[in-house]
Amino acid sequence: MHAMNQPLTQQRLRIRFGKHGPLRYVGHLDLSKTWERVLRRAEIPLEYSQGFNPRPRMQFAAALLVGATSESEYLDIWLTERLPGSLQGDWRPRLQASSPSGLEIYALDEVPVKQAALPTLVTESEYTFTLLDESIGPDDLRARADELLAQPEIPRTRNNKTYDLRPLIVDLSVDGDGSLVARLVTGDRGNGRADELLDALGLDLAQARIHRRQLVLDESG
Repeated sequence: MHAMNQPLTQQRLRIRFGKHGPLRYVGHLDLSKTWERVLRRAEIPLEYSQGFNPRPRMQFAAALLVGATSESEYLDIWLTERLPGSLQGDWRPRLQASSPSGLEIYALDEVPVKQAALPTLVTESEYTFTLLDESIGPDDLRARADELLAQPEIPRTRNNKTYDLRPLIVDLSVDGDGSLVARLVTGDRGNGRADELLDALGLDLAQARIHRRQLVLDESG
């Protein structure tokens, strides 16, 4: 028997969404509040935590650097009732209609209730960096990337702790359009940060637009 005050999860959904425009300056905590409002407006029957200050059961895959845009963010939500109708056909547009400008809802799918926590499924992020500084051409960028990849270690200091960035870089290349493409380890094995990579390349945050185009999830387990 389940305790009377313990709701039984009826459905777990995964939302793939993007952050664009002014929304890219919204930090992780404020993004949570934005999503709470969106889900409330769309009348999604969210499950809440127990206790003095109940919170909706929501879980993001991986925090995104403030100022970066994305087309591959993930959010899991737990519901006390199953949603009727089509998730993609009925409920995705409903969520989109409840969302502020810059929040794009790409997909809404059911996942197993007992699947592992969403952050533990994340393995990599793929970013594109579009340089705003025209004095740095594709050849210069390629040379910087090759030089960085050739280093056996890339010692960095963050929060007064030293770590090696090199094993967190899976791949680094320059696209045909001159943008830098990077695959970075993300999740339980470590977090390769886009801003740290830029700095290691001798570039400033103000010199590039950062876009996360893929967040890789390992759902095999």
